[in-house]
Amino acid sequence: MNTRAEGEMKNSWASVNVGKTEFWLVRPEKHEKRDLAYSAFVVKDIKKTVSGLKKKGLKFLPAERMGADSKIDGPISYSPYGAGAILKDSEGNLLMLWETAQM
Repeated sequence: MNTRAEGEMKNSWASVNVGKTEFWLVRPEKHEKRDLAYSAFVVKDIKKTVSGLKKKGLKFLPAERMGADSKIDGPISYSPYGAGAILKDSEGNLLMLWETAQM
């Protein structure tokens, strides 16, 4: 299944399934001076996953609003589409955890 955001997020992200793997294409909100790409990992319970990774010493970036209706809770940003949290790996690559909203 292929999915594309709707409304004000329409040109912000889309997902494409290739076999059993889902790939996300995400456009950064602001222009970056460097190439910006990150891997997204879909999780069932973002709050539990973030908490577990923090206990293991991983540090998350401050959450940013994804739209006017976003809510922030620590490093997690919630929107009608789902919830996301971003961290950096040991090499400085950005990684995103994503929990899709239950509709």
